[in-house]
Amino acid sequence: MTLMNEPIKRAEIKPKYCRFKKNGIKYIDYKDPDFLLKFINEQGKLLPRRLTGTSWKFQKKVSQAVKRARHIAILPYLADQMK
Repeated sequence: MTLMNEPIKRAEIKPKYCRFKKNGIKYIDYKDPDFLLKFINEQGKLLPRRLTGTSWKFQKKVSQAVKRARHIAILPYLADQMK
């Protein structure tokens, strides 16, 4: 009886959802660095959709907001100044 070869049951995997659609958020503010840090990893890179569960429409808005925040120096480009 090996546990390694058993398939993963779909019921055990937590379903992903878009937090923006669920909460009714229409606009992502680039001036809110605490919120945008939830979508950035320790190295300063954007987290992909498959990890966050964000829809493609809001992922584009998140990436645009992070880029704008970096451009006006609200968020750093490099990771040495993060968290």
